[in-house]
Amino acid sequence: MMKLNKPLVLSSLALSVTLALSACNDSNNSNESDNNTAIVEQENTSTLPHYLNRDIQDDVFYFVMPDRFHNGDTSNDNGSETIAISQGGFDKSSKSYYHGGDIKGLTAKIPYLKEMGITAIWLTPILRNQAVQGDVSGYHGYWVLDFTEIDPHLGTNADLKQFIDTAHNENIKVFFDIITNHTADVIRYKECHGEGEVAFSDGEQQCQYKSLAQVAAGDKYTPFVPAGMENLKVPEWLNETKYYHNQGDSTFEGENSIYGDFFGLDDINTDDPEVVAGLTEVFKDIITEFKPDGFRIDTVKHVNIEFWQAFSPALVEHAKAQGLPKFFMFGEVFDGNPEVLSRFTTEGKVPSVLDFGFAFAVRNVLVDQKGTRELANLFAQDSKYRDHDSDENQLLNFVGNHDFGRFAWYLAESDHNYSETEKVARLTQAHQMMYFLRGIPVTYYGSEQGFVGDGGNHDSRQDMMPSQVASYNDDDLLGTDKTTADDNFDQAHPLYLALKEMAEVYQAHPVLRYGQQHVVYSNDKAEIFAVTRTLPSGEQYLIAFNTANHQSSANMLLSTNADKLVYQSAPAKHSAQGNQFNLTMAPLSVVIYQLGN
Repeated sequence: MMKLNKPLVLSSLALSVTLALSACNDSNNSNESDNNTAIVEQENTSTLPHYLNRDIQDDVFYFVMPDRFHNGDTSNDNGSETIAISQGGFDKSSKSYYHGGDIKGLTAKIPYLKEMGITAIWLTPILRNQAVQGDVSGYHGYWVLDFTEIDPHLGTNADLKQFIDTAHNENIKVFFDIITNHTADVIRYKECHGEGEVAFSDGEQQCQYKSLAQVAAGDKYTPFVPAGMENLKVPEWLNETKYYHNQGDSTFEGENSIYGDFFGLDDINTDDPEVVAGLTEVFKDIITEFKPDGFRIDTVKHVNIEFWQAFSPALVEHAKAQGLPKFFMFGEVFDGNPEVLSRFTTEGKVPSVLDFGFAFAVRNVLVDQKGTRELANLFAQDSKYRDHDSDENQLLNFVGNHDFGRFAWYLAESDHNYSETEKVARLTQAHQMMYFLRGIPVTYYGSEQGFVGDGGNHDSRQDMMPSQVASYNDDDLLGTDKTTADDNFDQAHPLYLALKEMAEVYQAHPVLRYGQQHVVYSNDKAEIFAVTRTLPSGEQYLIAFNTANHQSSANMLLSTNADKLVYQSAPAKHSAQGNQFNLTMAPLSVVIYQLGN
């Protein structure tokens, strides 16, 4: 349980970074200083509700790729001993192959996550994959062959149940990453693949997409399954080509974004009522057997919306019948436009989505130093998410992931040539926005250890355990002298401590989880951004961020004055006259006030 019943000491990271940036920006501002010490009293306390009854808005997520986390059982490094298609692909020196992390390793590190304030663990897909396609392995989990068992590289079904039980005993939820859009790349088309050697798609369009109009006119591919591969998929019905679109490779534009093969993977025909029923049963069975607390759903926008309208409510109802009253699902819709994202949470009946709009806006402001109006413009569209069972507070906030790339990498690539001190400060503030603005925070594994990477995809999937990948090990990690060649589970790392502190503040103040957000200050410069968050009871907080690397001031109109300082990463100054509230903030800092009634 997390309970704040004593003063909260601000992290040495936040204070030292701000002091370093403030050194040449000293001001003689005459406003009275707020608490100039590094201690802020926390009077609000909370006890974390039991996982079965805990609302999603009370959770702090950690997104982890098990293969790249910790190796708890070296005997499974090469995968299956009996099923050739799920065997091999292990090479710790290659960023594209299995590295040995597994479910037992993840189980062993639950205390590390709990201490950081994590209350929900989201795993990349863990079901049995085709081990190798071309010159890449399925370490990431997105090439599923068998929807009934865990991938042998990661362990056994029993290992998974033990992990879930261990997490639940620590009051931590477990979320599975699921895929309904496609299976592993097995089906071939005679017209473009031929009938000879198997050739996997590598991102290039091998088979030109055939439109729905072409298919209706009889211009279609002849699908087949290569000899010896006829019965690879489980359940058995997934081996029949009639349950797939078979229209060639997607270019992710127009209709082929839904009907084309995603990088050559077999695109399931989710228009077919038999498929809808079959996939619904597949994932009902997973809920029944493993009792996860929810699903993250992959490639949502590449599936027809009618599928989600049937699938999502059916799974939520089934979970409730299995004793999971708070079972929750959120989808991946890789698009920053709230108009696109919200369609799936309203019309599509998916409870929530990952907020790519948030990720893009935070990057624009904190990496590219665009004006804070970027954030205001995003939040002005929050009403699009509101319907009878969801709103913007249930969106999943993130600033980096396994496809998008790490936030620290964007900072490293910036034309602003940030110093390490400023990179740490900007990375910290990105996560503070993720925790304190509307939505649910999702930390990408390794962020708390200063991981950087060289881009998205394979380049953003470093090992927490000692790595042998040269392109990972040459990274200059933030906040530490270590490299990824070292073991990186340092609970004294300044970023780990900063994220732990954010979680404590987040859990201590319900308004940060449930408060309705209203933007009260933004402008065309990368300076102060401020919002109020208000509970139905009337309790209201002001949260402000200075996104500049220099001291900044803002004059804003508030309905009431700041009554009490709740949190600050560095000393701030304020004064009030009537409804006018003037705030002066240190560089790259955050401050939270409780407003008077």
